[in-house]
Amino acid sequence: MVTTQDLDSAVATIRQGGLLAYPTEAVFGLGCDPRDLSAVQRLLAIKTRPAHKGLILIAANLAQLSDYILPLDENLHATVAADWPGPVTWLLPAQPDVSPLVRGNHDTLAVRISAHPVCEDLCVRLGHPLISTSANPSDQAPARDVATLQAYFGQQLDCILDLALGGRDKPSEIRDSRTGETIRPA
Repeated sequence: MVTTQDLDSAVATIRQGGLLAYPTEAVFGLGCDPRDLSAVQRLLAIKTRPAHKGLILIAANLAQLSDYILPLDENLHATVAADWPGPVTWLLPAQPDVSPLVRGNHDTLAVRISAHPVCEDLCVRLGHPLISTSANPSDQAPARDVATLQAYFGQQLDCILDLALGGRDKPSEIRDSRTGETIRPA
């Protein structure tokens, strides 16, 4: 069961530039403040993830993403809103000033309004989106438990929220808003 103290500690970790492991719909995620590029670089380094691939942002609501994505037209807004909150990540046109460390070598940004209550609560408490990438080195399976997290990262994480995953078997589906193509199936 999540406690206020757990969430307070996680939020403090993010605000201090730390790295957080937390439960998502299917796997543990690694997160940090997307505006703290030192933290983003540290996250990429411990994952051994090339920066050109980009990362996912999760948010509590679409308004939290306004500094990161371009305004959506009415049709796209309706399409995206139909999937949120939920386990669908959308590639949406990025604001031009979003760091390449976050968006990679793309003019889109992967974003999701998570249905996991811990993810939502973290973003509400932070007042902004959170980086969300699977908790694993790039060549390993995503962590589904704390023992695996610790085996992968040891003391490199500043805080771990040891709470239940959302019950899904696979990480979020990823869809391209421009083409409608499913990049990663559910």
